[in-house]
Amino acid sequence: MIKCIIVDDEPLAREGMRMNVEELDNLQLMGEFANTAEASKFLLKNKVDLMFLDIEMPGMNGIEFLKNLDNPPMVNLTTAHSEYGVEAYDLGVVDYLGKPIKFERFVRSVAKVDELIKMSESPCIFDAFEDKFIFIKSERKYVKVNFEDLLFIEGLKDYVILHATHGKYMTAMNVKTIFNKLPESMFFRVSKSYIVNVNHIDDIDGAYINIKGNQVPIGRSYRDSFVDYINTRLLRR
Repeated sequence: MIKCIIVDDEPLAREGMRMNVEELDNLQLMGEFANTAEASKFLLKNKVDLMFLDIEMPGMNGIEFLKNLDNPPMVNLTTAHSEYGVEAYDLGVVDYLGKPIKFERFVRSVAKVDELIKMSESPCIFDAFEDKFIFIKSERKYVKVNFEDLLFIEGLKDYVILHATHGKYMTAMNVKTIFNKLPESMFFRVSKSYIVNVNHIDDIDGAYINIKGNQVPIGRSYRDSFVDYINTRLLRR
């Protein structure tokens, strides 16, 4: 059971989210809050797995609130303002839900959280880094993952998730540590939370990189260096 809370200053938005939560058997609603101050007090005393957090609220907004939390739960941001997307992913949020939220989209966002929780309960261990591949210890077996098969790497709280052509692997490691172990000719860090394999990039659309059906955000402070890197690669061809 995923224990969750709702933080939104709009009564109708809280009601709609509550109705969505009540439709799913794997969610348990622990509380609803109209502002971040009330939510902060609750989080200090209660274990929460997932927070549905609005961005635009009076006083401290959702982004600033998230920045100030020492050990936040997993977060699905909810907002009618799409311009916060890149900054949100830089903060390690699981998903970004645009209002009005369709139930099908809500279900997909919860499924992603559920998958991450299950992966974190049995994380893989990176046993060895070689020039062209890594060995990952998963349960009782060792899995060889070639660098060329890695699509991108996603950082989330205390874990990183390797998205490969044949599956996903989670381990307790931060983005900086794993980035320093990867070949520079193949991988580029495009935000605080994402590393991409440049050989798998399909296209770049504004602030996002498309890789095999996945959208990876480009952090504002990384954008210029990434563009320079791509241009340099193209000039070499």
